[in-house]
Amino acid sequence: MSAQKINGTAQAWESRELGADEAHVRKASPELTKEIDDSLGLQMISIRLNKELIDSFKVIASYHGIGYQPLMRDALHRFAESEMKNIVRGVVESQKNSQPLAKARKAA
Repeated sequence: MSAQKINGTAQAWESRELGADEAHVRKASPELTKEIDDSLGLQMISIRLNKELIDSFKVIASYHGIGYQPLMRDALHRFAESEMKNIVRGVVESQKNSQPLAKARKAA
């Protein structure tokens, strides 16, 4: 039996016409949850945030059609990635600036 694509399926998932019926939902076991988190490299944390910040993320997430927690995770990831790049740039620049000084010390 060959699998056939049902026309409009992607759109039906996106619009929640398919996949949103609670009759077909069950809670994942703690073992499966841990396995999923481990495979995705996720770790549960607890953090206190201003209600206004959370509300802002909920509005932004709703506008983009995603959950606010994945949006927060993405925003934190992008911030951390950008900061790490800035740190590396700073270290490289610092090393470039200190090389002539090190060469001058060796020559002396």
